Amino acid sequence: MSPSTLSLEAENFLRWLAIERGRAQNTIASYRRDLGRYEDFLGERDATLLSCSESDVEMFLQALQKDGQSPASTARRLAAVRMCHGYLFSEGLRGDNPTSMIEGVRVPAGVPKPLLLSEVESLLATATGDDSLSLRDRALLEMLYATGARISEACDLNLDDVDMSNRIVRLFGKGAKERVVPFGRLAHDHLRAYLDSARPLLTPDTWGRSTDREAVFLTNRGRRLNRQKAWSIVRDAGRKAGISRELSPHVLRHSCATHMLEHGADLRIVQEMLGHATISTTQIYTKVSQERLWNVYRQAHPRAQS
Repeated sequence: MSPSTLSLEAENFLRWLAIERGRAQNTIASYRRDLGRYEDFLGERDATLLSCSESDVEMFLQALQKDGQSPASTARRLAAVRMCHGYLFSEGLRGDNPTSMIEGVRVPAGVPKPLLLSEVESLLATATGDDSLSLRDRALLEMLYATGARISEACDLNLDDVDMSNRIVRLFGKGAKERVVPFGRLAHDHLRAYLDSARPLLTPDTWGRSTDREAVFLTNRGRRLNRQKAWSIVRDAGRKAGISRELSPHVLRHSCATHMLEHGADLRIVQEMLGHATISTTQIYTKVSQERLWNVYRQAHPRAQS
């Protein structure tokens, strides 16, 4: 059973997630993939969402672990399965919830590793050409670091979401929640150079999709830039900058938040800027800053090790 042929119960659950819970399109797509894998597994055991037992769920988790799935991936798939069964139970489609007694998957606490300021400068300086794609890549990198935007938010940007005169941008985060974020002069200048000189050259004679017409960031074929291509732009820039670890767009988001806190920004302002639902999510960046402070102290203070 592929994700495109989920059971009717799973499709109704995903529709409920989108309409009643307002979950983002990317979240729905992720749940679709996870439930597709879950229903594949149940089918091999001659079970369905309506007939499976607690043992089936436990065996599914064990199968994921044997496949080498990370704790985070396993936890995410379990969350999708839990929510689906919770929906089926609340709707009266099942008389029980086989996940109610399943223990959660322990995920090691991960601390984001932001770039140093010098690394950010090197990264942003990699797109130095004056051709259309170089101007686009520099504008994208500058905006990701300047705003702390998620990569999906940057790719979803439309022209009317950007107020160049006031240097603010409207972002739509998880659950289609809207927020307005400022960006600095350097990001403004590189975005202006791209919009004025490069984007017109990337505009096709005929738009493939109507939604591409309003996109800020375009491919060389005049399509809206997708997440996969944006990831490769960041990754390639990291290699050119000589940064040893592989970069993701999320590292720029981490770096934006950490650097703002290190330079005195209020935690709740950073929370609002990043679109975090709770302050506890933002507080992880405080921990990063404290750890960096201690590392510098240990290296620099003559009596730190005594």
